[in-house]
Amino acid sequence: MLSSFWEAAGAKLAERWAAVSAPALVFWLGGLLAWIHSRGGLHTLKEPADWLAKQSAPAQITIVLIILLAVSASGVIIERLTTPVLRLLEGWYWPCFLKPLRHKLVEWKKTKAEEQMNRYQELSPAVDTGTASPEERTEYGRLTMLQRRSPSPAPDMPTRIGNTLRAAETRPVDKYGLDVVSVWPHLWLLLPDPARKEIATARVSLDASVAACIWGVLFVLFAPWTLWAVPAGLGVAVVAVMAWVPSRAEVYADLLEAGFDLYRRALYEQLRWPTPRSPRDERTQGELLTRYLVRGSDRTTPAWDGDR
Repeated sequence: MLSSFWEAAGAKLAERWAAVSAPALVFWLGGLLAWIHSRGGLHTLKEPADWLAKQSAPAQITIVLIILLAVSASGVIIERLTTPVLRLLEGWYWPCFLKPLRHKLVEWKKTKAEEQMNRYQELSPAVDTGTASPEERTEYGRLTMLQRRSPSPAPDMPTRIGNTLRAAETRPVDKYGLDVVSVWPHLWLLLPDPARKEIATARVSLDASVAACIWGVLFVLFAPWTLWAVPAGLGVAVVAVMAWVPSRAEVYADLLEAGFDLYRRALYEQLRWPTPRSPRDERTQGELLTRYLVRGSDRTTPAWDGDR
């Protein structure tokens, strides 16, 4: 029994170490290549390799462990930075001198969203009646997806990443009256394991793409050894910000919203809150339930389900 436990624990630790350390290992290997390049080639490694070979076996093991711990430590540090960096990529906590830019970007996105909505409404009658051309149906589908990525009532973040995640937070409020920030920890505990695994995997993937951006920016620090570190590092960072992070944010946002769509009823049942009888009633009950979870209540109504 204990051996099975330690085997499982060891496998989990190994999996966790690989997830955290693999990107760090790639980063430091890239730095090593930059250093080798600056020193003229692989023959540069001969001197440190000869020095290591002269050490005793315990010393060699200790040195290797120190290197591995240093790599792991750097991976853990970057992992801790992913959340604040993601907030920056969303558009939160920008420095004061960037506030005018943030305001202009938000206003521009609001204008674009309004234009897209007007065009969507123009195309709707033809699409509904089946008279729209293939090009119009394609445009209508694209506009539908853009609206899905736009928070209600209008974009309020300066970046695509921010508006995608904000949309996932506002749609459950619009549909069910449930505030995501207040309700999500409770709903998370009620989700079945497959759903939690999918959402957790999507979040890990999102964090990994943010970490790739950080690693890319840090890779520029190897520029004194070789100038190719600048385009390589900035290239990874730009691809991460423009492609990897937005696409993975969309997957995470879709799964987050799906969690409310499919399992919100479990929240009512677990809290013994009156089950909504209609979509309109659900928004009302959702607002009351959110308020109850945040502040509590001493009201005598509504009665608990089963006590009426």
